[in-house]
Amino acid sequence: MIGLLQRVREARVEVAGEVCGRIGQGLLVLVCAERGDTEAEADRLLAKLLKLRVFGDDEGKMNRSLQDVGGGLLLVSQFTLAADTASGNRPSFKQAAAPEEGRRLYDYLVQQARAAHATVQTGQFGADMQVHLVNDGPVTVPLRVGAKG
Repeated sequence: MIGLLQRVREARVEVAGEVCGRIGQGLLVLVCAERGDTEAEADRLLAKLLKLRVFGDDEGKMNRSLQDVGGGLLLVSQFTLAADTASGNRPSFKQAAAPEEGRRLYDYLVQQARAAHATVQTGQFGADMQVHLVNDGPVTVPLRVGAKG
């Protein structure tokens, strides 16, 4: 699975002009399931998201995790993270999981996140979403777990 996390001061996702997910300080994570991914990859991605030290401590060093600061987690599906741009000018998305499998793994990730963390919000799988955020830092970190990562 691929996750692109952004440390944010605030973020929200809208579908058809309606807010479907909103957080204050925390992590906005764009998520993509790839072919061959299983629940094990989703579990590893979630563990990394919750424990990755990307928030500042009292000295300004990145020593605190999402769990440490009690921040929100906004999970947004984005299959285009699996884009292969090695040849030509049109990206290939062959490595992305099939839509049904991608939805299943995304839903599993969300369910596990809600069981493990107090504030979890989401976008809407497969929808045309508008994502608004104030990136803090900016801090943006790509994560890849599984056989391909």
